[in-house]
Amino acid sequence: MLTKDKLNRSITNLPDSFTIDELIDQLIFIEKVEEGLNQSDKGKVVFNEDVKLIIDKWSK
Repeated sequence: MLTKDKLNRSITNLPDSFTIDELIDQLIFIEKVEEGLNQSDKGKVVFNEDVKLIIDKWSK
């Protein structure tokens, strides 16, 4: 979940002039990173070896 602090830092890191689309892209990126970190903290991860097996199955 975004907080005001994270939102303020995101806006501070943007250039002086930006579009609404750029702001939305930045916010979505931050939200997805936070979601990934939370999943990792909860042990909801897929190991590289498992991903390689999944990809190999797709290519057959």
